[in-house]
Amino acid sequence: MNENFGNDDKSALQAKLDAQKIAFAPIMFQAARSLRDLGILEYLLKNRSKGVDNETIARDLHLSVYGVKVLLEAGLSLELVKFSEGKFTITKTGYFIVSDELTRVNMDFTNDVNYMGMLHLKESILKGKPEGLKVFGEWDTVYEALAELPEDVRKSWFAFDHFYSDYAFPEVMLHLFENHPKKILDVGGNTGKFSIYCAKHNEDVLLTILDLPGQVNEAQENIKKNGLEDRISTYGLNLLDNSVPFPKGYDAIWMSQFLDCFSQEEIAGLLKRSHDALDEDGSLFILETYWDKQAFPASTYSLHATSLYFTAIANGNSQMYHSNDMVKLVEDSGLYIDKIIENIGVSHTLFKCMRKK
Repeated sequence: MNENFGNDDKSALQAKLDAQKIAFAPIMFQAARSLRDLGILEYLLKNRSKGVDNETIARDLHLSVYGVKVLLEAGLSLELVKFSEGKFTITKTGYFIVSDELTRVNMDFTNDVNYMGMLHLKESILKGKPEGLKVFGEWDTVYEALAELPEDVRKSWFAFDHFYSDYAFPEVMLHLFENHPKKILDVGGNTGKFSIYCAKHNEDVLLTILDLPGQVNEAQENIKKNGLEDRISTYGLNLLDNSVPFPKGYDAIWMSQFLDCFSQEEIAGLLKRSHDALDEDGSLFILETYWDKQAFPASTYSLHATSLYFTAIANGNSQMYHSNDMVKLVEDSGLYIDKIIENIGVSHTLFKCMRKK
């Protein structure tokens, strides 16, 4: 890496406090979630101008005074609330916990998808397998499990996945359709959300969703609901079987938040098959969130945490990559990066890749 990240400028006293925050992080996370889900933060937000005491909150929310007291005292150390003259008020951080959609999606994803499985993170590192996934059942990867996971887990998983990509969809249309592609291969198209968006955006384009057989079944249902069967087709195959080529005849291949689901070795195979499937003047579009390309520390922090989800839950060997990793993989596949468009959506970068002449 060429850049410098991280710092060690804090005092020993601050460092020791931060160490305690890490030591008690799982406990305090659940305190924050309880303050949110029990309506305490929402109540304080509605009464932010005057502040409220323990007893009033407990009475109005039908909770015990004890329960409200221990949660709010934890909220003081979490800096979600302030206490003055016997009354609690919400802080800016508390506001984001209760009102910010990004924070809500991330918290639900952490709690419902990751929390129990993260107990197996060390085991996952040692074995190179997503050992935390076994809290839900016996699968090799989360992608095979999606159709069978508990509904609350599925809901939080898809909310997390779609939140980041949905904001990017409108912004990438200009770049995707710049050369007027007629046929697009949506690799890793999942439930079909992007292909459906594309088909509605451009009435002339034809799309094919390429994904695992279980995933394309769900995509087919969504395509039918939107009346787009004549313009969006599906193609089910094992994405990691490099002996099976991608279908040809497409002038654009699209991969959105897809390659981060694989190891570098697996990405190399996927890119080589993309190279072979592209028409001579076709383009491969890769939309990803690279942790070194983030404008804000909150985004970098979130992506580093998400990498550990891949380690313990998703597949055991992928991550949110540094952009240099992806650049090298693209170049090694016989493609070159024609354009890089940054700051798309929440935190995305778009690579437009073409075949080397």
